[in-house]
Amino acid sequence: MDQVTQNQRNNHKMEGEEDTPNQPNNNNNHKMEGEEDTPNQPNNNHTDANTNHKMDNCKDKERLPSALIIAAIFGSLGSSFTFGYDITVVNAPALYVQDFYNQTWLDRYVEPLGTDRSIILWSITVSIGSIGAMFGTVAVPPLVKVLGRRGTLLMNNSFTLVGALFMAVAERSSSFEMMIIGRFLLGLHCGIGGNTIPIFMAEISPIQHRGAFGQLIGVGCFMGIIVGQVLGLTELLGHETRWNFLFAVMAIPALLQLCVLPFVPESPRYLLIDKNDDAGAEKALRRYLGKEDVSQELKELQVERYRQASLQKVSVLKLMRSQAVRWQIISVIVIMSGRTLSGINVLFYYTNMILEDAGIDENLTTYFTISLGVTGLISSIVGGFLIDRLGRRILLLLYFGGMAVGLALLTVFLNIQDQASWIPFLSFSCIILANIPASVGAWAHYVVNTELFEQTYRPPALMIGGGLNWMCNFIVSMLFPFMQEALQTYVFLVFMVICSLVAVYIYFVLPETKNKTFVEISQIFKKINNISDSEFEPKPEGVDNIVQTLE
Repeated sequence: MDQVTQNQRNNHKMEGEEDTPNQPNNNNNHKMEGEEDTPNQPNNNHTDANTNHKMDNCKDKERLPSALIIAAIFGSLGSSFTFGYDITVVNAPALYVQDFYNQTWLDRYVEPLGTDRSIILWSITVSIGSIGAMFGTVAVPPLVKVLGRRGTLLMNNSFTLVGALFMAVAERSSSFEMMIIGRFLLGLHCGIGGNTIPIFMAEISPIQHRGAFGQLIGVGCFMGIIVGQVLGLTELLGHETRWNFLFAVMAIPALLQLCVLPFVPESPRYLLIDKNDDAGAEKALRRYLGKEDVSQELKELQVERYRQASLQKVSVLKLMRSQAVRWQIISVIVIMSGRTLSGINVLFYYTNMILEDAGIDENLTTYFTISLGVTGLISSIVGGFLIDRLGRRILLLLYFGGMAVGLALLTVFLNIQDQASWIPFLSFSCIILANIPASVGAWAHYVVNTELFEQTYRPPALMIGGGLNWMCNFIVSMLFPFMQEALQTYVFLVFMVICSLVAVYIYFVLPETKNKTFVEISQIFKKINNISDSEFEPKPEGVDNIVQTLE
């Protein structure tokens, strides 16, 4: 489908309207259904039709169906919220957990654990979550194919419930192994949910709101981060007698999702393309779009189904070798690895250490860290309003460009922090400065990654991106303390360079995907990949008729 078709859709062309090249240049661009060409007709009739048509469309846009809102909220609550909570939940009780490890070891072996073994056990506890997430990411393609998007999200809650139970009762059971196993299970949950929820959001949301609903993933994540930070305060659950309840809290969003998500439909795209359930797909579209006439959307799904009919199951290796998606894969690799290597996770993992090194009082660092999470939440909400207006590409440039500027300034102030008592607060301001654009555009990468691929390619492509994300996350979290020791206050220049390089790539290579169907985006990349129509994808018989009907 060419760009003209897209522009016509965006201009709200009415059903039955025909192109009239010799039509006078006035406001009669929107003819009423069945209206014939009448050159001498007064302009005000066309203007009234145009105005009424725009008002009807505005009313449609203002009404978001309840099924869509419920699916988006509870889908994010049981996946991205838990992911955000899991990021911060181990920080507050860290000392209490290590004391529990020492006491358990002493009771078992009648000897102290020792510093070296204590560090090893704690490092395993923290990092095993990333290992579990990598395994979860690998499991996503077969799971979403067999269970569907909604089914995978529902099944994924079992890992959360068991993991939260293991970690909550580990101390009473005198078993640090249960703590480690629980962290691994929660990592599995984050890997599966983190790659399934973007697919689900992209496939159930209307094209004009696809970016905003994808941004809800980021909102849920930051809400989880803030809740984890607040509950981790000593006055609440971050106490030596209550720290186990911090891990039990993770079962609550899982239970809520299990109670609510079964009452919303499965992804219409999955039902029609993967299960060939036309009736089920039509019913799901009506509920998610909030209208009875979904014939246009069904035709678009049928085009993609016919395009995918000639393709066999795509493995990761086959996907990476395919010339048809070469630059899409390169874009996913650059954006996903660049996001983790941008330093944003380091700012959250090591904010306390950074603030203490900057000279800020230890009693204040916890509240500074909470303010960082609140800033991220507000910024991600703003990003949700902007992503469908400014586009994905602009927000990604804002992400990496803003991070580069913030990290450069942070390096400057860390090097002069001893010259005045107020300079450490400027260092924290630079962390906020880096966090704001990163949070505004933080989850645009998930939206883009789902939009770059059609149905067959999407799960393995997101597996590649998700695997890279967690692998880089594991590497950065393990290596940053050593990098900081070697480079001191210049350590953030490494991340600044990475952010700058990714911003350059996005500016020169990545096209805008806002308000485009998955088929149209594939057609754009067909030119970027420099392949002909015959090389792109063989079309089964009948697909041309459907395309002509759409056009």
